[in-house]
Amino acid sequence: MVLLHLLQALSEKHGWLLAVAHLNHQLRGRSSHADERLVRRTAERLGLTAIVERADVRAFAYRHKCSIEMAARNLRHAFLARNATHHRIPTVALAHHADDQLELFFLRLLRGSGGEGLAGMKWRNLSPANPKIELVRPLLDLPKRALREHAAEKHVPFREDETNASWDIQRNRIRHELLPLFRKHYQQALDKTVLRLMDILAADAEFVTQAAEAWLDSPRGSTPFEALPVAVQRRCVHLQLLRRGVGPEFDLVERLRLNARDPINVPGLNLLQVARNAAGRLVLQQPEKGLSNLKCRRLNLTGGAGKLRFDGVRLQWRIETKRGVARPKADAEREFFDADKVGSAILVRHWRPGDRFLPIGMAQEVKLQDFFTNQKVPRRQRHELLVAETARGEVFWVEGMRISERFKLTRGTIHRLQWGWLRL
Repeated sequence: MVLLHLLQALSEKHGWLLAVAHLNHQLRGRSSHADERLVRRTAERLGLTAIVERADVRAFAYRHKCSIEMAARNLRHAFLARNATHHRIPTVALAHHADDQLELFFLRLLRGSGGEGLAGMKWRNLSPANPKIELVRPLLDLPKRALREHAAEKHVPFREDETNASWDIQRNRIRHELLPLFRKHYQQALDKTVLRLMDILAADAEFVTQAAEAWLDSPRGSTPFEALPVAVQRRCVHLQLLRRGVGPEFDLVERLRLNARDPINVPGLNLLQVARNAAGRLVLQQPEKGLSNLKCRRLNLTGGAGKLRFDGVRLQWRIETKRGVARPKADAEREFFDADKVGSAILVRHWRPGDRFLPIGMAQEVKLQDFFTNQKVPRRQRHELLVAETARGEVFWVEGMRISERFKLTRGTIHRLQWGWLRL
């Protein structure tokens, strides 16, 4: 609301024609509808057009097998781009502020993002839903404290999202627990130093991206892929995955960067495999016939619990709020994982040649085929075993085998996934 009032105050001087856009996510019941009413009343009082729609974010997340946060973001960007196009509005102003930027840095840091991700949001960029629409963030350099003070001084009405107080959301734990701890015990000027670091990372990432794009657009006879700096190699693979609609997770990028002609299964490609050729270009291909069972089932774990029969195996799962490594003793047909690391969308399928796995207790990934050989699993039985992988394509469970090191319970675990199976 502060952004709206600031833009309104400047509109006459700059000749701006404003409209107000609000998407009701319908995630907080009456509170969401109260937000909508405030937007409508404020727009009417200021004499502005109000563009208001409602979206079923939970249903979208279920259909597209993604998190609630990702579903809300996608729907919001689509709503803004669609209406901006319809009303011939070239620029959409968003109210992100410096606190959002700081929290985003630590969110992405904990997820292992690279330089471009850690650089955070840009003051100006193109809409991910429509590159013809420009997004601007005029408040990105201002802390939330300054916006609150302005709202109080100018009597600007606003509503606080009640979910901001929920400790079940990682961003809120960073805001209420991690950042105060850093400011008190490690760096009082945390906001200044981190925002400065993000600016440095943004410049470095832009340079690497430009170098990677130039190489990808160059003739095939230019600098060999292996001769490129490692940062540029990674970005070349990263960009090619993005162009194919695949999330460029670090492990996937590294496997493709280091291993030419080694096909990798990626769920986002509808059971196709992706490989890097010797020239550094990614190619899509079908798995070799007869080598793998293409049956698979996508599961959404956001419901908290569920069960499924898949190809002769009964699967059941439950998400529990349990902190730390304490757990009931695992048995031959039950295991426990860090649910936040696994994510809400997974794929259950059979083993395929080329699959890789990081068995618990090991420091490096191995090919499942080699792991089966070491465990003396008969060749015929290998094709019957089920595996479960994350939306990023990482195998975290192999039927009857050790779990993945990356997804084990740790002291930092907040939610655990209880995973059971029974071969019928």
